[in-house]
Amino acid sequence: MLVCTLGDLVLDVVVRPARPLVVGSDVPAETVVAPGGQAANVAAWVAALGGRARYVGKRAEDEAGGLAVAALADRGVEVVGPIADGATGIVVSLVTADGERTMVSSRGVAADLRGDELEPGWLACDHLHVSGYALTAEPSRSAVHAAVETARRQGARVSVDLSAATLIDAVGRARFRDLLERLAPDAVFCNEDEDRAVGGRLDGTTWILKRGPGGVSVDGSEHSAAQTREVVDATGAGDAFAAGWILGGVGLGLEAAAACVSRVGAFPAR
Repeated sequence: MLVCTLGDLVLDVVVRPARPLVVGSDVPAETVVAPGGQAANVAAWVAALGGRARYVGKRAEDEAGGLAVAALADRGVEVVGPIADGATGIVVSLVTADGERTMVSSRGVAADLRGDELEPGWLACDHLHVSGYALTAEPSRSAVHAAVETARRQGARVSVDLSAATLIDAVGRARFRDLLERLAPDAVFCNEDEDRAVGGRLDGTTWILKRGPGGVSVDGSEHSAAQTREVVDATGAGDAFAAGWILGGVGLGLEAAAACVSRVGAFPAR
């Protein structure tokens, strides 16, 4: 199966303090710099789980972009899309002792992807997975619609990850839900906050509710999380689950998520 992902390719700076932060002072921390971005994460996990993966998105030809592209290629992901002047996005993720994370994001040039920059051959795939970040503003919002139409004409199924409740709130529930309904995805991935923010499931769409350590709900059917020794970092766990679900269903998705949370960073180990 060939899975295309559309969205951001960024550098993640993951910071796991050894103790609570102290305002105006310093605490020790484990820090990892690695490629990331929701679409890139899913593509990397698809490849790690044995599928074929292609990342589609706009990227900058700077040092950060070069590192991110090289990391995807090293994991067997094909990288396509326009290259632009500007900066690659950077996401800072603060991870607490129990593995929960809070993120601060700069999307860089990825937000500037236009529909007329997409080549049909890039979207010839079995499944197109879209990051909700790309739906938050123009021109990337129109690029998503163009990509979905092009992929569907070539026989692909489509999924969307809602990405963050704050993004839905910024766009507005009614507006974001309308955008989603017009895309008519075959599947939607979201967590409980995103589910509430968008107003619940869409008719005719497989609705996958990610509950973290509580497992997942697929159209109301509950599935327990896979066993893991320790939750080190939850960053990217939902993306790992999405990759596994697309390739092999709930079981593979839960196994991938468990592998992801057992180490720092969103990308799979080499």
